[in-house]
Amino acid sequence: MVQKAKILLVDDRPENLLALEAILSALDQTLVRASSGEEALKALLTDDFAVILLDVQMPGMDGFETAAHIKRRERTRDIPIIFLTAINHGPHHTFRGYAAGAVDYISKPFDPWVLRAKVSVFVDLYMKNCQLREQAGLLRLQLEQGLPSGAEANGSKEPAGLLAELSARLAAVEEQAEALSKQLGESADAAAVATAAHLERKLTGLRRALDALEPGSGGGIVRQASGD
Repeated sequence: MVQKAKILLVDDRPENLLALEAILSALDQTLVRASSGEEALKALLTDDFAVILLDVQMPGMDGFETAAHIKRRERTRDIPIIFLTAINHGPHHTFRGYAAGAVDYISKPFDPWVLRAKVSVFVDLYMKNCQLREQAGLLRLQLEQGLPSGAEANGSKEPAGLLAELSARLAAVEEQAEALSKQLGESADAAAVATAAHLERKLTGLRRALDALEPGSGGGIVRQASGD
């Protein structure tokens, strides 16, 4: 069973959080509420999130300050942030949002379909990265067992069978990543395109690692190739 992605919703107004939940419920992911910047940072200490929807205008720690804290933490710096604001102060205000690390900046009232589509892209990228890490972990586990050619793995499968299974699983992720890249197209957010490209590079490295395990290839390069 595929684990659902977590989406962090940060807004000091309960009615805004309720509206966001209504819009994003169709994605069938786990929606986590935070009513302040401090509460959002606390949630980020323990859980991994696919994307953060962050209100700019909040009492105390506003959205810009909250984003700055998120980007300073190694654990959370790569989580995409979409800023939401009811006030449009012009290009300078928008630039401040991007400078704070946001991948997008949306003014209220926003189109629910557009917001849902943007969030969906980052959820898809997050899920593909999770699948890639799972395949990489499985590959490393088999490498650490140091299976000799023609021997059985833990008395169950031969190395050739394990390689075939890993290759099939990786092929499924590669196919999904390729479909996602086509879906993004040239009109997608630059941050989403860059993240998809990074995912494809990691998939290429993992594929090379599997190819290096084939009989007659140099297996010594595998650990380096799969360490991305």
